[in-house]
Amino acid sequence: MPTMPPAQPECRLDVRHAGALCVGMVIGAGIFKTSPMAAQALGDPTQLLLAWALGGVLSLVGGLCFAELAAAFPDTGGDYHFLRRAYGHRLGFLFAWSRFAVIHTGSMALLGFVFGDYLAQVVDLTPWLGPHASALMAGGLIVGLTALNLLGVRVGLGTQLGLSAAVLLGLVLLGLGAGAQVLAGHAPATPPPAVPGADWGLALVFVFLAYGGWSDAATLSAEMRDPQRGIQRALLLGLALVMGLYLLANWAYLRVLGVSGLAASEAPAADLMRIAFGRSAELLMVGVVTLTALSVMNALLIAGPRTTYAAARDLATEWQLARWNHARGTPTGAVLATAGVALALVAFGTFTRGGFSTMVDYLSPVYWFFMTLSALAVIVLRRREPDQPRPVRVPLYPWLPLLFAGTSAYVLWSSVVYVKAGAVVGVAVLVLGALLLWGHGRRSR
Repeated sequence: MPTMPPAQPECRLDVRHAGALCVGMVIGAGIFKTSPMAAQALGDPTQLLLAWALGGVLSLVGGLCFAELAAAFPDTGGDYHFLRRAYGHRLGFLFAWSRFAVIHTGSMALLGFVFGDYLAQVVDLTPWLGPHASALMAGGLIVGLTALNLLGVRVGLGTQLGLSAAVLLGLVLLGLGAGAQVLAGHAPATPPPAVPGADWGLALVFVFLAYGGWSDAATLSAEMRDPQRGIQRALLLGLALVMGLYLLANWAYLRVLGVSGLAASEAPAADLMRIAFGRSAELLMVGVVTLTALSVMNALLIAGPRTTYAAARDLATEWQLARWNHARGTPTGAVLATAGVALALVAFGTFTRGGFSTMVDYLSPVYWFFMTLSALAVIVLRRREPDQPRPVRVPLYPWLPLLFAGTSAYVLWSSVVYVKAGAVVGVAVLVLGALLLWGHGRRSR
């Protein structure tokens, strides 16, 4: 009896779904956690808004690069597939490992800590859960979202649409809060003198951390109903919306708190809403932040396992990670494995007592290393496969890909300088992946 070919992804998604994933991957806890850190580094309101605008523009440039790659080489693996074609299967597999063991799972653990920390401000669960209440809530959230995504791609994406809408509402509320203060005649705090020698490198680490994640929408390129230009529209529309909302949020922070108040705030969104509308609005914003963490974690569970599935499919099809559940439209084994590693990283963050900051240290250098290579892959693949149809092309080639590659390399350097010893753990896990790949290659001979 002939064997049936393994189930493959189907073209059942539209721009709305991919755009929601893009927005959901980007608008995370970053805008609620990193604005004060960027304000500390710059100390000037004009420079702060310029940094957020610059981050948005450069992310749009990156979106153009990924749109060309995704339209020319649609695949469930996303940038794993691009890197593999540009630099060979070993580097592609190393990237897939980094997403599985560092980038996506580290981001899930990071957001789990944000969820637990913010929720703990409203509900004191220490008497029931003990001193590790935040970590336990983070782990429970990962388990719950995993169960939802195992029900099928439509359930996961439907959840994503609802969560993204809630996050957008929260950012609009920030603008309304600032507008209410303007109408009430509230004068903004007097800005202090600009910080001499403002640290733009450090500020951009936090700005780009908040913008990061949009590239994962490329993992849906093989499932788009419009494979030609659908992913381009999703990336550009999603990033333009994110940029506008981030500028609105930071304008609101500065208008109500001032740059010094923003720099000193642990929870600027909640502080703004308390000043504008009172305690109940502050509690509402805490709810929005927890929904934000939910949104990005859910998006990670949609996009991340698809890269793992694609790598396992190419490396060893007999692995359970390479099985696609046709009925549910999900890579079930990869979803479970991703959740397992994320839970292990929550335990690691709890053990180091660093939580959020430990995960930033863990994933940033590895993420920006591969983003630099992805940007250069546009140039490599144009030269290596010039006859490949490209429905979407980056304008001003090769200058825009080089600009984004240079920006990514600069943020990589800045993140290494910032995290220092914390980068060692993430890099060590990357080296472990290289050793595992080398060992697999020897066994395959």
